[in-house]
Amino acid sequence: MKRVDDAEWFKSSHSNGNGNCVEVARLGAGVAVRDSKVHAGPVLTCAAGGWRAFIGSVGQDVR
Repeated sequence: MKRVDDAEWFKSSHSNGNGNCVEVARLGAGVAVRDSKVHAGPVLTCAAGGWRAFIGSVGQDVR
């Protein structure tokens, strides 16, 4: 997996620019997610399959 320090971070095109966003970086076999306001803060990493499952479930009613 690519190092987080070398990652190219991006935000959604739907971001409104107020800074309250998450940023995502591709890491080869996975992704990293961080708070756009705290670049030096904690980073969540996960495998590509886990990220796809998460994105696929966003907005779905899982009750």
